[in-house]
Amino acid sequence: MMMEARSSGNLLDLAAGELLDVPRTPRDLPRLMTLPGVISDGNGSSDAESDGTSPACRERKIIVANMLPLHAQKDNGTGKWCFSLDKDSLLLQLKDGFSPETEVIYVGSLKVEIEANEQDEIAQKLLEDFNCVPTFLPFDIQKKFYYGFCKQQLWPLFHYMLPMCPDHGDRFDRQLWQAYVSANKVFAVKIMEIANPEEDFIWIHDYHLMLLPTFLRRRYNQVKLGFFLHSPFPSSEIYRTLPVRDEILKGLLNSDLIGFHTFDYARHFLSCCSRMLGLDYESKRGHIGLDYFGRTVYIKILPVGIHMGRLESVMNLPSTSSKVKAIQEQFKGKKLILGVDDMDIFKGISLKLLAFEQLLHQHRDLQRKLVLVQIVNPARSSGKDVQEAKRETYLIAQRINDAYGCSDYEPVILIDRPAPRYEKTAYYAMAECCIVNAVRDGMNLVPYKYIVCRQGSSTMDDAMGINHDSPRTSMLVVSEFVGCSPSLSGAIRVNPWDIDAVAEAMNMAITIPDAEKQLRHEKHYRYVSSHDVAYWSRSFMQDLERACKDHYNKRCSGIGLGLGFRVISLSPSFKKLSVNRMVSAYKRTSRRAVFLDYDGTIVSQSSLDKSPSLDVVNALNVLCKDPNNTVFVVSGRSRASLSEWLANCENLGLAAEHGYFLRWHETSEWEPLVADLDWKDIVEPIMNLYTEATDGSNMEVKESALVWHHRDADPDFGSCQAKELLDHLEDVLSNEPAVVRRGQHIVEAKPQGVTKGLVVEKVLASLANDDGGKAPDFVLCVGDDRSDEDMFESILKCAASPVGPAVPEIFACTVGQKPSKAKYFLNDTADVVRLLRGLANASNPKPHCGAQFQVAFDGIF
Repeated sequence: MMMEARSSGNLLDLAAGELLDVPRTPRDLPRLMTLPGVISDGNGSSDAESDGTSPACRERKIIVANMLPLHAQKDNGTGKWCFSLDKDSLLLQLKDGFSPETEVIYVGSLKVEIEANEQDEIAQKLLEDFNCVPTFLPFDIQKKFYYGFCKQQLWPLFHYMLPMCPDHGDRFDRQLWQAYVSANKVFAVKIMEIANPEEDFIWIHDYHLMLLPTFLRRRYNQVKLGFFLHSPFPSSEIYRTLPVRDEILKGLLNSDLIGFHTFDYARHFLSCCSRMLGLDYESKRGHIGLDYFGRTVYIKILPVGIHMGRLESVMNLPSTSSKVKAIQEQFKGKKLILGVDDMDIFKGISLKLLAFEQLLHQHRDLQRKLVLVQIVNPARSSGKDVQEAKRETYLIAQRINDAYGCSDYEPVILIDRPAPRYEKTAYYAMAECCIVNAVRDGMNLVPYKYIVCRQGSSTMDDAMGINHDSPRTSMLVVSEFVGCSPSLSGAIRVNPWDIDAVAEAMNMAITIPDAEKQLRHEKHYRYVSSHDVAYWSRSFMQDLERACKDHYNKRCSGIGLGLGFRVISLSPSFKKLSVNRMVSAYKRTSRRAVFLDYDGTIVSQSSLDKSPSLDVVNALNVLCKDPNNTVFVVSGRSRASLSEWLANCENLGLAAEHGYFLRWHETSEWEPLVADLDWKDIVEPIMNLYTEATDGSNMEVKESALVWHHRDADPDFGSCQAKELLDHLEDVLSNEPAVVRRGQHIVEAKPQGVTKGLVVEKVLASLANDDGGKAPDFVLCVGDDRSDEDMFESILKCAASPVGPAVPEIFACTVGQKPSKAKYFLNDTADVVRLLRGLANASNPKPHCGAQFQVAFDGIF
């Protein structure tokens, strides 16, 4: 039981509240993969030889969802539970996208409550018979987790319902959130019992388990983890109202691949990451990627499909044929419009009925000829909002039937009961038009099923009395707020709130010429039949494998407490710069060059006072007084600012405006780079134009450059404007001796050939060619942003082709753990100051400073 205790201990600090008393997994339930494809028991010893299991590697996929793809029924006579596979479950159908050799294991809850004394036996049976691992959430946790936080908090919010509406949803309840965290924790423990993190791919489904990636990533830093969201993702204005918004975003970002049905949902997620976490994203060879602490989190946009074989098998059932004939007889001489929806406030059933009422009112010729059949699936949640939606639906339907119906004609037929699949399939096949009028829906596969059923089969054709080679037609009216809408280009898209437009769309759908209906149907059927559920799962898994291919080429380490945990993924050679090692190399060398960036390196980026601290000034003075040292501050700041802020640093070299101006010490003159600056007259009015158009932006005028800042602008608009400004300036400066660069919240135009790397090369060459002719044997370079990467590249050239007889000690160091050309990192400005103190304390001659400065060095080593 050591593994379980260790797993629980790792998870304990990830959520407030006590750890759940989760029933332990029975000893004979396989818990740990010691070899790929070979499951061993809890003691970690393989029993492959005793049970005859082959140790050959077998690919495994672990599919995790709130509910297992199982039906459960208790035998009233024996009291025993009977289980069977739910063949209509998406989780079961997605297996078709994997190779036949792939072993698929499911982790999730059961739809029924199992007594504690039965759980061990049932867990063993489900694993042996169905490859399913049940979670058995305690009843109170399950209720608060699913019916509480998921259905009362997340589900309404993800469907764009703000919590300020007192009639829908409840105020944020911290106890429900704790239940959500606890439930995700239980799922994590169960996965850890069966997973081999080096081999298995784990695929998590939907909004019930958005914290699960954090729990798993904490336990296994390099776990191969995909997540697919089956619901909408709201815009940042809606999502930011959630009090635990950051925890959920960070949970999702602990995945390797995050999937969405539409670009809109992905765009909203990326916008939330940008606005709330400050993350940028970019398209990399067609794949959208978020850089998250050295890891690339990929974004996948692909709507799910249907299982063609399952639907075709239902079409060929005798019961389906019988129902088709009954529908033909019942609605002879009439045209059917079909709706199939869950009973909830987002499916727009009442809006659909109002539009149908308007259609009958405006087109009297359609009365007695047109019938709307609305199949109502059982509600997935309860509450007064659902009851109100149901009451409104019945009232409108009754009003329509009273106004336009007669003894042999009922315009609206409500089928408000669990309708079997064969009945729905028959209605799909007989409907002239299918309408999905939801005001917000994640995907909705009803249009896909309708298209396939209208294509029919030989059995269906015989039942309908049509020729097998007769042309097929179908018409769709689809809300533009439904996930499937973008993939159905031949559908009539509508705004469900516009009753008149929806009514006219239904009229168009039934009156459009058959030739046009046929063309639209053929286009839709080609897409639906080729983009089925197998295509969806295969494509997602291929991208997940691509996203995880470099896992073991990098060194991973976890940082952060609780639900703020994340993994930093870095090159194996990238490590923290040791002060002790630096001091040792510093002492054994005799000619040293030190290059320091200013903002974000020796002065904090967030500091309002940009002048250096007393500690920094003292340390720089000590280093500069050592005759063996040449120290430069290389910055994008103006020479006036640097001269003012570093006036107390004697013998300090300064490079201003990325090296356009160079000064060796305080008494020497500034050496400007000879360059043509006439292009500034072209750039300045353009930057002024973008500044006026972008609230929160400003332009900085330097002697050699112009910089447009957008740190305080709206993140999305500022980024968009920066891209546009970059393109604009590159176009107008194409024949000028200037370059345009985009940095962190800036766009800068500067002379060609002016870089911080050029400063480093110039200083090192000068030191090698001075009177002594001795090249530096120690080079340290510290910086924090993109412009400093040029310095790192330049000093690393020194190691590749040293000027002197020996290879110098080279230390390229970036501030912050992030991808860089540097081989070392320091965490922040405070680390840089401590490093400077350590070097100053090791300088020769020893510093003759006040006692206060000397005390500051104590405890460094």
